[in-house]
Amino acid sequence: MFEGADYPKSLNEGLFENWLEVGRSSKTGYHYMLILWDAFEENYRAIYLEDRASIKKFGLYPGSNSTESLVAAYDLYSESRIGLQ
Repeated sequence: MFEGADYPKSLNEGLFENWLEVGRSSKTGYHYMLILWDAFEENYRAIYLEDRASIKKFGLYPGSNSTESLVAAYDLYSESRIGLQ
Protein backbone atom coordinates (compact mmCIF):
# COMPACT_ATOMS: atom_id res chain seq x y z
CA MET A 1 0.00 0.00 0.00
CA PHE A 2 1.08 3.60 -0.74
CA GLU A 3 4.27 2.68 -2.59
CA GLY A 4 5.27 5.36 -5.09
CA ALA A 5 7.57 8.29 -5.73
CA ASP A 6 6.71 10.03 -2.44
CA TYR A 7 6.74 6.84 -0.35
CA PRO A 8 9.41 4.42 -1.61
CA LYS A 9 8.48 1.67 0.83
CA SER A 10 5.21 -0.24 0.71
CA LEU A 11 3.04 -0.55 3.82
CA ASN A 12 2.46 -4.18 4.76
CA GLU A 13 -1.25 -5.00 4.56
CA GLY A 14 -1.11 -7.16 7.70
CA LEU A 15 0.39 -4.29 9.68
CA PHE A 16 -2.32 -1.95 8.35
CA GLU A 17 -5.05 -4.41 9.45
CA ASN A 18 -3.39 -4.69 12.88
CA TRP A 19 -3.38 -0.90 13.24
CA LEU A 20 -7.11 -0.82 12.46
CA GLU A 21 -7.79 -3.43 15.14
CA VAL A 22 -5.63 -1.63 17.72
CA GLY A 23 -7.55 1.60 17.11
CA ARG A 24 -10.96 -0.07 17.34
CA SER A 25 -10.10 -1.95 20.53
CA SER A 26 -8.73 1.09 22.34
CA LYS A 27 -10.68 2.22 25.40
CA THR A 28 -10.04 5.85 24.43
CA GLY A 29 -12.81 5.80 21.85
CA TYR A 30 -10.87 6.51 18.69
CA HIS A 31 -12.81 6.82 15.43
CA TYR A 32 -10.08 7.72 12.96
CA MET A 33 -6.61 6.53 12.04
CA LEU A 34 -3.98 8.57 10.23
CA ILE A 35 -1.10 7.01 8.34
CA LEU A 36 2.13 9.03 8.44
CA TRP A 37 5.31 8.57 6.45
CA ASP A 38 8.57 9.39 8.21
CA ALA A 39 11.14 10.19 5.53
CA PHE A 40 14.04 10.01 7.98
CA GLU A 41 13.12 6.58 9.37
CA GLU A 42 11.70 5.49 5.99
CA ASN A 43 8.74 3.91 7.69
CA TYR A 44 5.01 4.34 8.24
CA ARG A 45 3.26 4.84 11.56
CA ALA A 46 -0.32 5.19 12.72
CA ILE A 47 -1.91 7.97 14.77
CA TYR A 48 -5.39 7.62 16.25
CA LEU A 49 -7.89 10.45 16.68
CA GLU A 50 -11.24 10.77 18.40
CA ASP A 51 -12.91 13.31 16.11
CA ARG A 52 -12.85 14.20 12.44
CA ALA A 53 -12.01 17.87 13.04
CA SER A 54 -8.63 16.77 14.38
CA ILE A 55 -7.72 15.30 11.00
CA LYS A 56 -7.62 18.73 9.40
CA LYS A 57 -5.66 20.18 12.32
CA PHE A 58 -3.19 17.32 12.21
CA GLY A 59 -2.72 17.77 8.47
CA LEU A 60 -1.68 21.35 9.10
CA TYR A 61 0.61 20.45 12.01
CA PRO A 62 1.84 16.88 11.45
CA GLY A 63 3.89 16.80 14.61
CA SER A 64 7.16 18.04 15.94
CA ASN A 65 9.10 15.97 13.45
CA SER A 66 9.36 17.84 10.13
CA THR A 67 10.30 14.63 8.31
CA GLU A 68 6.74 13.29 8.73
CA SER A 69 4.00 13.69 6.16
CA LEU A 70 0.35 12.74 6.28
CA VAL A 71 -0.37 9.95 3.79
CA ALA A 72 -3.99 8.97 4.43
CA ALA A 73 -6.85 9.02 6.92
CA TYR A 74 -9.31 6.19 7.61
CA ASP A 75 -12.54 5.69 9.52
CA LEU A 76 -11.72 2.84 11.91
CA TYR A 77 -15.15 1.23 11.75
CA SER A 78 -16.09 1.45 8.08
CA GLU A 79 -12.41 1.13 7.07
CA SER A 80 -13.08 3.71 4.37
CA ARG A 81 -10.46 6.22 3.35
CA ILE A 82 -11.29 9.85 4.13
CA GLY A 83 -10.42 12.63 1.70
CA LEU A 84 -7.83 15.05 3.01
CA GLN A 85 -8.90 18.02 0.89
